[in-house]
This record gives sequence, structure tokens and C-alpha cells, in this order.
Amino acid sequence: MTTDSIQTDFSDRMSYGDYLKLDTLLAAQQPLSAEHDELLFIVIHQVQELWMKLLNRELDSAIDHIRADELGPSFKCLSRVSRVQMQLIQAWDVLATMTPADYLRFRPVLGSSSGFQSWQYRLIEFKLGAKNALMLKPHRHRADIFARLQAAFDAPSIYDEALRLMARRGLAVPADVLNRDVTKPHEADPRIEALWQIVYRESETHFDLYEMAEELVDVEDSFQQWRFRHMKTVERIIGMRPGTGGSAGVAYLRQALERSFFPELWSVRTKL
Repeated sequence: MTTDSIQTDFSDRMSYGDYLKLDTLLAAQQPLSAEHDELLFIVIHQVQELWMKLLNRELDSAIDHIRADELGPSFKCLSRVSRVQMQLIQAWDVLATMTPADYLRFRPVLGSSSGFQSWQYRLIEFKLGAKNALMLKPHRHRADIFARLQAAFDAPSIYDEALRLMARRGLAVPADVLNRDVTKPHEADPRIEALWQIVYRESETHFDLYEMAEELVDVEDSFQQWRFRHMKTVERIIGMRPGTGGSAGVAYLRQALERSFFPELWSVRTKL
């Protein structure tokens, strides 16, 4: 094999590192202590934020496609969301190699910073329908971030858009559901469950709606796995201590496991 054609002079052309802005990216890990495991802690959370950036983009595209009745492209976006979520889940396995003693040696340098304050995570929750005005408050000091969060908070969630699509397809979605206050979480509704029963029982007639439902279940299933691994990793490392940002720590994360984005897509399985 000849190597004559391999580029080795990048004095006047773009290299791999230039394209990826690696100097900037690799300079972003700046531990505040001399403890070995702080770099691990920073890298894990920065990698998760990068994945969440992609996840938010794919969710935005999926919502736009559902709103435009373009389900094929939305399925591709949602499938990618689920794959990204697998990367987020596996990241906890790496962080779990850090022991409580390792973490406690550098925890004081975190101050009041906490993953609870991740604005990208809140964007994801808002787009999936977990609306809670309290979660806007930690970001009021950043007008640019607050504006993005407020826009997602005020907008219909992906499930709202799915229900509106069902109505456009002729399924009798109640008017009060279609016109509800989308800044509130969707509450389980037996009338919506009955409509999903129709979709599942008559899947050959409503196949793309049926596939959309399963894509949404995949997303929530993966999200709940991420929440569970997060909770168990935190419990493994800090036990029942409060979080650095003032949250209840493990107790708060356990409560989150009880909340569903798309409740009727789960309850319908009992009725089929």
C-alpha cells in the first residue's frame, strides 16, 4: 500500500484538529483541585452536555416533522434520540468507577454548582412535556439561556404535537386536550388511552401512528433508564447526602422516576 497520497503538511490547509476545534475542546477541562478523579468528573459531564446538544437538535427536528405530518423523518430523529440516550446511560458506568472517598476529596471545589442546573437537560424535559416553572429560575441570570428555556416551556411538547396529529388523522381527541395549557404537564386521560387502543388494535390502518407511539415509548424507556442509572450512581458515590446545588439528592432523583411523559402509552398495554 502506498502512502504517497497521505496529506502531512497542514500549514495552509484545514486539519482534523482544526475542523473539530480540538484546542478549544481539550482546553475546557480545568480541574479546580489536584485530585486525580476531578478530571473524570469534568469529562463525563462535558461529554453528556455534548450528547444533550445533539439530543435537543434531534428532538426539535422530530417535533417539526410531526407538526408537518412527516412521520418518516421524525422516526429517524427519534431513533437517533434513543441511540444518544444509550450513550448517556453508559456514561454513568464510567463515573461509577469513582469511589465516595475519591469524590469527597474534591467535592468542596464544586461550590453550589450541580447537574440539577443543566439548562440543556431542562430543555429536553420541557420538550418531552415535563413542565415545571421552578426549573426556569436557576437560569434567570442568563438572558440568552432563559429565553430558550422559556420558549420551550411555552411551546407544545412532542406528545402534544402527537395528539394534534392524531386529531388531524380523524381520531376524536377531545377539544379540551387539544386546547389545554401546554405549560402544564400532561395528565393521564382515559379518553386518550382509548384512542391509543384504537391505534394499537387497528395498527394496519394506523401503522405510522402505531410506529410513532413505539418510538415515543423507546424514548421514554431510555430516559427512565438514564434517570435510574443517574440515581444509583449518585447513591453509590454520595449516599443520601443533599446535592451540591441544594437538591435532595437521591430522594429527588427517585421522585423523578415516578413521573411519566406519555402515561397513556404505558397504561394502554394493560388494556390491549
